[in-house]
Amino acid sequence: MLAHVRRSVILAVIVLVFFGFVYPLVGTGVAQLLFKHQANGSITANGSTLIGQNWTSPKFFHGRPDDAGPYAANPKATPPASGGDNPLVANGVSGESSATSLGPRSKVLLANTRQLVAYWHRLGVNPTPDLVTTSGSGLDPDIAPQDAYVQIPMVSQATGIAPPRLRSLIASQVHPAQLGFLGSDYVVVLQLNEALARLR
Repeated sequence: MLAHVRRSVILAVIVLVFFGFVYPLVGTGVAQLLFKHQANGSITANGSTLIGQNWTSPKFFHGRPDDAGPYAANPKATPPASGGDNPLVANGVSGESSATSLGPRSKVLLANTRQLVAYWHRLGVNPTPDLVTTSGSGLDPDIAPQDAYVQIPMVSQATGIAPPRLRSLIASQVHPAQLGFLGSDYVVVLQLNEALARLR
């Protein structure tokens, strides 16, 4: 009986040491050795390329509407509005990561979408459907190339950069679908704005 208990305890300790310490340390070491940038959160000087950023200035390209229009965080509201799907801290209010759960017949969704369309029109942009609807998670760091192309008039007017140069800039930042067929072409908004800053 004691021999069985001893074997069980020894096996439990070995498994605990291996899967609790050795395996995670080896995994972390391999990730740091082969994929250092990704393992550290794909961080650049201005944020992570894996999570949507809070772009509000017309001098930059904007992502999906998790941080603009009626979804914007408002610390003066009672209670303070967290910013819809925006997971980042915007205007001093922490956001959340979840969908709005507003269905296609929702009057709130219709009103918010109309506000977003008006918001984009004030900026001189004829928005695509993606620019006036939130993503499921609110974490999306990227947009479709067409979403970037329609923002050229806004960015051109705010920065003074000619539209053809902005078109070329966007084209240089387009990532193709994975393996050529998984998903669709996309542009990481942070990388596009970093390239825009270098262009200026």
